[in-house]
Amino acid sequence: MGTVGGYFEDDVLRWLLEGEVAVRFQTCRDLLDDTRPDLRARIASEGAGAQILAAGKRGGWGRGFYEPKWTCAHYSLLELRDLAVPAREPICTHAVASAAQQHKGEDGGFNPADSVKESDVCMNGMFLAFSCYFGAEPVALQSVVDFVLGQQLPDGGFNCRANRSGARTASVHSTTSVIDGFAEFLRRGYSYRADDVRSAIDEATTALLDRHLYQRRSDGKPIRVEFTRFHEPARWHFDVLRGLDVLRGAGVSYDSRLADALDLVRKRRRPDGRWVGAAHYPGRTHVSYPRAGTPNRWVTLRALRVLRHFESE
Repeated sequence: MGTVGGYFEDDVLRWLLEGEVAVRFQTCRDLLDDTRPDLRARIASEGAGAQILAAGKRGGWGRGFYEPKWTCAHYSLLELRDLAVPAREPICTHAVASAAQQHKGEDGGFNPADSVKESDVCMNGMFLAFSCYFGAEPVALQSVVDFVLGQQLPDGGFNCRANRSGARTASVHSTTSVIDGFAEFLRRGYSYRADDVRSAIDEATTALLDRHLYQRRSDGKPIRVEFTRFHEPARWHFDVLRGLDVLRGAGVSYDSRLADALDLVRKRRRPDGRWVGAAHYPGRTHVSYPRAGTPNRWVTLRALRVLRHFESE
């Protein structure tokens, strides 16, 4: 064990490696440069991964693909992807293949809500993230990519209200979800309109950087105080740590406009080297999460890997 960038010591590493198997796997992969396929293989049979998968095997997740939050198929698959469940898990690949065929809107986007005509670009970003991870057929994603690219706003970002109420300014929630989905699309080797997707990621990243991720352009204050608190899981919600982690995953390099966000992460660190999680978003869940205000292994892991990534450049 050791220290990366001066931000974690052996006792913090030991604490992370005492967590559930998904935490252990990602700690090894992202902090210790050890891929540990043996740990990854166990995520489907132990801990949170096993709990979420078991809920699906008992007859499917939720009521329909998107209801209720947070136990529906959509958010279950998103969480399984974030846990790094093996990508060939049969129930996940089947659910993704079915959704890609059954839930297309007239605009080509993924749209599981028959009562809503316009597809939601934030939902489509999340859909791309987990459907690409779980190996959706390339042709099934083409209209989704077309739809998302068609929703990009003049400032480079995305807003789920653009095609509903004419919003013309990027939402940090939607923009982050789209970057995450498009980055997964490229990472998994999909090639359809790949150059356009890369350009969209670059422009969307600039839209976030121009706000220093979380600040109002007018006065530099947080758009919402909630964005400065760290949530696990964040799901569709933006916060500074999620934004940084998505940019890290997309291969974005350090930029001076990230300085305030990274400084916020440093300031949130407790004297014992750990980070705490904020209050959870309301709703029934498959998994019980650590109580708000207590040390949180996932938040700590993500904070450390973000600092490692951006401070090593």
